[in-house]
Amino acid sequence: MYNYIRTFRKAAAVVVVGALAAVGTVQIASAQAAEKKVKDQGEYDLYNQFLKDQKANDFAAQIRDLDQWTQKYADSDYKDDRLFYYVQAYNGANQPDKVLEIVKGLMDRDLKGVFMKDPKAGPSQVLSVLYLGTLNFAKMPNPSADQVATGERIVKALQDYVPEYFVAANKQPNVSDADWAKTKGQVEDLAKGVMLARATKPADEAMDKYRKDTVNKNPEPCKVAEAGYMNALKTYPDNAAIAYRLGTAEICLYKVNPEKINLALWMMARAVSIDPTLGGTADKAQIERYLNSTWTQYHGGDDAGLQALKDQAKQSVMPPDGFKIKSQVEIAHEKEEEFKKSNPQLALWMGIKGQLAEGGEQYFESSLKAADVPPLKGTVVEAKPACRSKELLIAISDPTHAEVMLKLDAALTGKPETGTEIQFKGVPSSFVKDPFMLTMDAEKANLEGLKVTPCAGAAAPVRKAPATKKK
Repeated sequence: MYNYIRTFRKAAAVVVVGALAAVGTVQIASAQAAEKKVKDQGEYDLYNQFLKDQKANDFAAQIRDLDQWTQKYADSDYKDDRLFYYVQAYNGANQPDKVLEIVKGLMDRDLKGVFMKDPKAGPSQVLSVLYLGTLNFAKMPNPSADQVATGERIVKALQDYVPEYFVAANKQPNVSDADWAKTKGQVEDLAKGVMLARATKPADEAMDKYRKDTVNKNPEPCKVAEAGYMNALKTYPDNAAIAYRLGTAEICLYKVNPEKINLALWMMARAVSIDPTLGGTADKAQIERYLNSTWTQYHGGDDAGLQALKDQAKQSVMPPDGFKIKSQVEIAHEKEEEFKKSNPQLALWMGIKGQLAEGGEQYFESSLKAADVPPLKGTVVEAKPACRSKELLIAISDPTHAEVMLKLDAALTGKPETGTEIQFKGVPSSFVKDPFMLTMDAEKANLEGLKVTPCAGAAAPVRKAPATKKK
C-alpha cells in the first residue's frame, strides 16, 4: 500500500513514452523558420552530431554535444530549441534536478512565449517540457523546498495546459482519436498522481516508519500519518487510496484509542465502495479481504451491516456526528442485558453456573454456600424416592439435564410429576463440579407449581361410620 509512489513512478515512465509519441517529437528541421539559421558549418556539424547521439539514445553524449554547442554558440538562433533538447536528454540520463532547473528557467521566461513563436512545433514542445518536468518532479525522493515549489508550479501549469493542447488542431495525422483521448487521460493522471503523491508523502513515510518498527511499535508515527492523510483528504475527498490509508492509520491508533476503530472502518469501507483497486495501485481482492476480516474481528460476521456501512460511507467523506460501530463485546453485553430483562431467573442461574464452572469449589465456599439465593425456576427431572420424595433433581438451563438437587425439609405427600416447571427457593449446601451438581436445602413451603399425585397402591383412608343416637 505504501509503495504507491514507487508504483506510480514505474507507470509514469511507461506513460511518457506513449504520450510523447502521440504529441510528436520536435526537431530543428521542422521548426526552422526563415529567420533562423546556423551561424556556420561548425554549428551545423555540432547539431548533426547531436542528432546521431539522439538516434543512438546515448544521453550522456547528447548532454556533452549540447554543452559544446552552448559553449561555442551561446547566442544561437536555436538556443531555445536547445533547451528543449536539454530537457529530453537530462530526462533520459535520469537527472531530475537538472530537468527541473531548465524547466524553471523556461517558465520564468514565459514557457509559451519561448516556444509558441513556431505555431506548428510550439504546442508540442510546451506540453513535452511540462510533462517531463512533472515526471521528473515525481522521481525526486527528497526535493528541497525550492524544488517542491518549482515542481508544484510545473504540475499546475501542466494541468492548466492539457485542455488547451488536446484539441483537434494539435493532433498528429497518424494518431487515432482513441489514442489522442488516451494520451490526454494519461497526462491528466500523471499530474493528479504526482500531486497526490506529494500530498501523502509525509504520511506514507510515517507509516513506513511504523511498519519497520517491529520491536516497539510506537504509535506516534501513526498520529503523523493520520494528520497527513486527513489534510490530503481535504484536497482529494473522493480518492480511495487516501481514504484507505487513513483507515490503516486509524487501525494503528486503535490500539491506544479504541474509538479510532469507527473512523478506520468507515474509511476502509468508503475506499472499497469507491474503488477497491485504490487507483490501480492495489489488489482488489486483498483490499476487500482486509476490510472484511477487520469488520468481522471487531463487529462480528454481519454481512448486511457491512454492506450498509459501505453504502453509507460511499455518500459522505466523513461519518456523521456520533457515528459508532458496536463491537462484539458490546453486542454480547446488550444481548445479555436484554436476556436478563426478559428471563431474569434463568439469567441469574446462568451467572451462578458460570461462576461455579470457572471458580469451582473456591467460589462455592467463599461466595455461594449458605447464601440467600433468590427464587429460581426449573423443570423436575427426577424425584428420590419416586413417591413421598425428599429429593428433587431440577434442570434449569434446559428441560432435561439436572443441575440442582433440592433436599427437602420433609417428604412430599405423594408422587411429584416429572417434566413440570416449578419455582423454588433454596440454600446452597454442597457442590460437585464434575458431573456438575449444586445441592440446595429447601423447604416444601417454598416450592411453587409442583404437581403431586397419589402414590400407586396407597391405602384409601378408613372412614368411621357415624355414631347412632340413642333414643
